[in-house]
Amino acid sequence: MESLPDVATLLAIYNQINAYGRTNGMELLLTQPGDVRYTMTIRDEHLSSPGTCHGGVLAGLMDAALGAAALSLAFTAGELVSTVEFKINYLHPVRLHDHLVAHGTVEHSGKTLIVSSALITCPTRDNLVVARGLGTFNRYPATKRDFHDLLFPTV
Repeated sequence: MESLPDVATLLAIYNQINAYGRTNGMELLLTQPGDVRYTMTIRDEHLSSPGTCHGGVLAGLMDAALGAAALSLAFTAGELVSTVEFKINYLHPVRLHDHLVAHGTVEHSGKTLIVSSALITCPTRDNLVVARGLGTFNRYPATKRDFHDLLFPTV
């Protein structure tokens, strides 16, 4: 029988294989299973017009925060998740050099689906809430994925 590493260890491994997060300067912090924070700072390559961030960058951060919250909870059962759907509300424009914090939390954990919510705030602008989102994630056994052995090494 497999021995499950702790959630923090699994998320550290996930960070190492998550090229999207690294490429975009995103950093993941686990508060507890089902509760995470993702941070990033808006760079030139994130802009869609002079000084303004592209909405797709915020959507990527939102999906990452929603998914990491679900994933961190699924890890406790030796499972992974995949995005079924998510919704985002853009509330304020995001600008070059804004530092963003996306706080993702699991709202519901069922047998096959996990629902999480997230807020993206901007501490460099008095914690202005710039976006909010809600996502649904399919949970499935980690053994169904190629990187199972990376995440769940046998002891």
